[in-house]
Amino acid sequence: MSRFPGQSQHEQVTEATLAASELLEVLWGRGQETARSAQVSPSQLRALLVIEDHEGTNLRALADALGSRPPAVSRLCDRLEAMGLAERCPSATSRREVELRLSLRGRAFLKEYRAARKSEVAAILARMDPAQVADLASGLAAFHRAAAVHRAAGDSRTVPARRTLGADSADTA
Repeated sequence: MSRFPGQSQHEQVTEATLAASELLEVLWGRGQETARSAQVSPSQLRALLVIEDHEGTNLRALADALGSRPPAVSRLCDRLEAMGLAERCPSATSRREVELRLSLRGRAFLKEYRAARKSEVAAILARMDPAQVADLASGLAAFHRAAAVHRAAGDSRTVPARRTLGADSADTA
């Protein structure tokens, strides 16, 4: 597993996880190229995912989730709104705030994007032994639970999780 002899199992798994995440970045990029309904940057995509997961969030909460500053996130939302992917709506609780929601086009884009990603991942999983796929699913579920605990501990450098890993994970993997 390790490119460097003498690494601990933890270091080997960390290295393997980083390598897998880099591969996934390439696959996601291919998925984004396939989802031609809108061309979005990686930061715009992250914003859409957070807005989808936290429908009705405000600019400050989105900025916190993205690890960015409100003025930059406001400009990001301007672009998403101009592309027809997101909408700003008046807040029901405060006249000074707006709520962010996905538009129908934004939802359609994410659906198309996920379908392309799912196809890429499914092609790779089809080349694996079923026992390896089961092990991977178990390991990813454990990783997801640990990440949720890590986020709950208050590490603001992480992005909010998708709602579930079960049925939803196939759509986001």
